[in-house]
Amino acid sequence: PTVFPAAFPNLLVNGGTGIAVGMATNIPPHNLGEVIDGVCAQIDDPDITLEELMKHVKGPDFPTGCAVCGLNGVKQYLTTGRGSMKVRGKAGVEELKGGKEQIVITEIPYGVNRATLVERIAELVNEKILGDISAIRDESDENTRVVIELKRDGNPKVVINNLYKHTALESSFAASMLAIDHGRPKLLNLKDANTAYIEHRREVVLRRTRFELRKAEERAETLEGYLIALANLDEFIRIIRGSSNREEARIKLLAFDFTKRQVEQIGILIRNPARLTEGRYAFSEHQANQILDLRLYQLTGLERDKIENEYKELIKTIQDLRDILAKEQRVFTIIKKELRELKEKHGSPRLTQFIADEGEINMEDLIANEGCIISITHGGFIKRTAVSAFRAQRRGGKGVIGMTTREGATEEEEGDFIEHLFTATTHDYLMFFTEAGRAYVEKVYEIPEMGRAAKGRSIANILELKPDEKIAATIRIQSKKSGTGANAVDQTWDENLHIAFAAQSGIVKKSNLSDYRNVRKGGIIAIQIEKGDRLIDAKLTNGNNEIVLITKEGMSLRFHEEQLRDQGRNTVGVWGIRPDKKDKVISIAIVDPSAMLLVAGENGIGKRTTFDDYRKQNRGGKGIITMKTGAKTGDVVGALTVRDSDEIMLITTKGQMVRTRVKEIRETGRNTMGVKLMDLRSGEKLQAVAPVVSQAAEEEAQSEESTETPPSPKKKS
Repeated sequence: PTVFPAAFPNLLVNGGTGIAVGMATNIPPHNLGEVIDGVCAQIDDPDITLEELMKHVKGPDFPTGCAVCGLNGVKQYLTTGRGSMKVRGKAGVEELKGGKEQIVITEIPYGVNRATLVERIAELVNEKILGDISAIRDESDENTRVVIELKRDGNPKVVINNLYKHTALESSFAASMLAIDHGRPKLLNLKDANTAYIEHRREVVLRRTRFELRKAEERAETLEGYLIALANLDEFIRIIRGSSNREEARIKLLAFDFTKRQVEQIGILIRNPARLTEGRYAFSEHQANQILDLRLYQLTGLERDKIENEYKELIKTIQDLRDILAKEQRVFTIIKKELRELKEKHGSPRLTQFIADEGEINMEDLIANEGCIISITHGGFIKRTAVSAFRAQRRGGKGVIGMTTREGATEEEEGDFIEHLFTATTHDYLMFFTEAGRAYVEKVYEIPEMGRAAKGRSIANILELKPDEKIAATIRIQSKKSGTGANAVDQTWDENLHIAFAAQSGIVKKSNLSDYRNVRKGGIIAIQIEKGDRLIDAKLTNGNNEIVLITKEGMSLRFHEEQLRDQGRNTVGVWGIRPDKKDKVISIAIVDPSAMLLVAGENGIGKRTTFDDYRKQNRGGKGIITMKTGAKTGDVVGALTVRDSDEIMLITTKGQMVRTRVKEIRETGRNTMGVKLMDLRSGEKLQAVAPVVSQAAEEEAQSEESTETPPSPKKKS
């Protein structure tokens, strides 16, 4: 046989061993409930990552219990199909009268023979390797219980460690998930094994449905013959009585035919047009034989009702079976339903536990959760730098070099410049969104740390960007976990949070943060971007935020995010603001009643204005003025939601960076130009403005204020 019954994923649940010429398999058993959860999760999300899948299938679950030491081997065999892990039996200490102690072994590693283990311990006692043992006996029944009595001065911890070291109480399990897949041996990882099972169950459900449909159609055909016979009973009885034998009666019945309307009036549903010949319904051989086999009692009124009711129910069944065959999603729903019924009936708690191996430490435990600045250049280089590398300066200062960049003043000239800059902590996640609308996720500590003047490392190598992809927006997602160690549960991807996208055309869109829980290494589509358009920014929202869109020519539109419904990842979006033909959206800001909107122009002019000055509007309009643009200000290059206590980083086209306190920027009305934010050299333009958060900023500011007196802000009429 090529197919065995498999109502559950028995290859993973039961495991298996086998050997052939040049190859062998050794698949450990797994927990039924966990495997079913993993299969259902993969059905729901075919693009699920192995890391996410391993949150459901945590590793082997041996019937003998025990503990697996270390997670590296488990992760290795689940991701590659091959790996080795240490399996350690369970040994406890019991106190006896007189101050003596004994060790009791209650669990032994999978595949280890208990009698052989006891013999080996006895040999080690005789060889004086385990000299603290005075006696050993096997008291096991259906449960394992091997008792090891110690001498009065014996140290149980030392003895247990020696048992692990010298006996099979601690054994290695070399997993090799080699299986025959479509007639060929293949090394499977966890996802491959699930995929093979899902494909198998899909084929089984489809074949079963086709079989049930065929049987239902056959029965329906019989009942249709009965219904026609009962509707023309007198005529049929006359034909049968007037026939000399069964064959003559059969031929006469086959000669009968009816119009489509006649059979439909009887209650028959024509499901297949091929059943009609030149628009008329005739008996089939099967129907004619079934009518001749009718018994007299089946002609009673009660039997007639039973036939009619059975036919109606059968038609519903046929329609349902056809719907299953037509809709792939229903097939997968049936697979999940049957699996969950099995889990509910046969599921059991995990027996095998996981403990950290010596020297195995979570990577995050070795990395301090510190603030840092992430910078991304126009040329596609990324780095992280300690916040302390930048000192606080006053408005109008010259700044310090943030990186070695080009000498030219325009984008067309050779060189590079910083295009995106923001703050984060090392344990956080970074979400990167490209101008083409793709999303990538990376841990902050995975970004290479470099000095302030360093250029950085190619972001294409770190994020596996597609050719010509450029980063448009980056969002810091704060890491949230409940529990510790191997039992820690990642709660970072909160369903109550959303991501709001804005394209330069004025198109906006909102997606749920949980949609990005399983972003694979190569990225996924976050928003569909039309040809000629590009994504300019994305913001994290809580579902009750208000959004302001700002254009290059100084227009703005404020609206509530409730006007945007959550959309799936691979969708386009709706109009947020309709800019003029030559205008385009350059920024999206989140409204904070306790904060202000800071707007900056390319000539180093900027201002901050209360959000009260921006009335709420319906999305899709032209908006209102947020900054009077002209020769003095230049085009708007950026806008931020800021507070008095915040600091901002100003970045020029020559790579110059000035860190300035928001409170030193004068508050002005909406329909104004603003004040000077920084001095620009000849041919230099302001490129971007970004927020900076630093615990050291206040201390640095206080240190500078103790030696210098800040200039008074100039008043503007």
